[in-house]
Amino acid sequence: MPTDVIMPQMGESIFEGTLTKWLKKPGDKVNRDEPLFEISTDKVDAEIPSPAAGVLVEQKVAEGTTVQVNTVVGIIDAEGSAVSSGAPKAAAPAAESKPAAPPAPAQAPSKASGSSEIDTKAGAANVAKQGGDQSALAQQQVSQTTGAGGGSQASPGRGEVRSSPLVRKIAKDKNIDLNQLAGSGTGMGGRITKDDILNFIDQHGAGAAAPAQRQAAPQQQYQPATASAPAAPPPPMQPGAHALSGDLVPMSKMRAIIAKRMPESKSISAHVHTVFKVDMTRIVKIREKQKNSFEQRNGVKLTYMPFVSRAVIAGIKQMPIVNSSVEGEAIRYHKNVNLGIAVALDWGLIVPVVKQAEERSFLGLQRAISDVAERARNKKLQPDEVQGGTFTITNPGIFGPQFGTPIINQPQVAILGMGGMFKEPVVVTDKDGNDSIAIRHIIRLTLGYDHRIIDGADADKFMVAVRNYLENWSEEIG
Repeated sequence: MPTDVIMPQMGESIFEGTLTKWLKKPGDKVNRDEPLFEISTDKVDAEIPSPAAGVLVEQKVAEGTTVQVNTVVGIIDAEGSAVSSGAPKAAAPAAESKPAAPPAPAQAPSKASGSSEIDTKAGAANVAKQGGDQSALAQQQVSQTTGAGGGSQASPGRGEVRSSPLVRKIAKDKNIDLNQLAGSGTGMGGRITKDDILNFIDQHGAGAAAPAQRQAAPQQQYQPATASAPAAPPPPMQPGAHALSGDLVPMSKMRAIIAKRMPESKSISAHVHTVFKVDMTRIVKIREKQKNSFEQRNGVKLTYMPFVSRAVIAGIKQMPIVNSSVEGEAIRYHKNVNLGIAVALDWGLIVPVVKQAEERSFLGLQRAISDVAERARNKKLQPDEVQGGTFTITNPGIFGPQFGTPIINQPQVAILGMGGMFKEPVVVTDKDGNDSIAIRHIIRLTLGYDHRIIDGADADKFMVAVRNYLENWSEEIG
């Protein structure tokens, strides 16, 4: 019996999504819960699982099309069943797709206090049980910001090779057969990562595809239109892939939202930045001494992020104004510290949130941070995991800059940027008042704050508390 594949509702305030990529073609077999297509919303990117096992017989919505939630985007028929419409159908071009009308909302949208965006509340009336079941299933497999997502690519008649859209784009551009890398992926679940394919190209060169693929390549190239048979335009480049000089690449849904939110934040908040040098030598020695045993005991790598996070929590206890937000002409002091951790992705940036961070131990913070970062890279985040943050930490320092001036994540009023870690000569004064020069591990931390709410003196007091906590670290790390 045919099963409708619908655009799921990925959170109560989301009413539409963009189908960015089909992971199966018409005629392909698909298992229940197997990734079927990818979507992008204004909250997260996601891999959507199949609601049933069978054969994908029709794609009703083309890649790149934005449709309302609960729109039927495809049809799956039980394996071996006859299809009433005959041969499997590919999706019509985006301009010709006619998504089903959305269900009527239960109430009108309302503007959320203290936020610059209109936050519409869910209200789909009379939602079919099948659609509700699929939405719940999809929310378990929601995907966002440095690493590869979890798509798949398979050649006809061959085993499936797990990879990301970026990896598949590189493979296509360089004429690489990804089956040659099967079993050698270093990503989660054996996925082929960007580094895997670039290392393969360095060793074997481009064009390492099967002979049959090389012969077929010219037929797949875009040909100019003729008077007798106009040719279809070339498919749009996958957003986030490496573009060539002269290419015009459409923004992904995530990139478009970033492009909108950043100017909004600059226009809302009076941005001021203060930069502090922090001696991290004590923490570097602790980490170097314990990182191996920490990972063996706890099954998670020891990074610098939980050290900084614990220091931020200590600073907020002294200066709670940095953990506030603006509501009209009032200031909301938040009860909990919900830490946003910025994660850079090949296709954009996302800020998953560690809720109630002040109640977590050092080990609990490390596990939570590692978890949300990994799931962001593999498109497995839940929509509510990117909402509700009260303070954000971003770490561009892994790429080597001295420091940056980050933009505040609305409706928050402060953000901490971590610079790179460098060995530097520092004047050190001993307990007797004698000065000497020593080599120390130095990091520069930048606080971006909203001067409407936070005065310079309060911002600096917060940063002094953060610096003192780090330079005089005394916690057990678990």
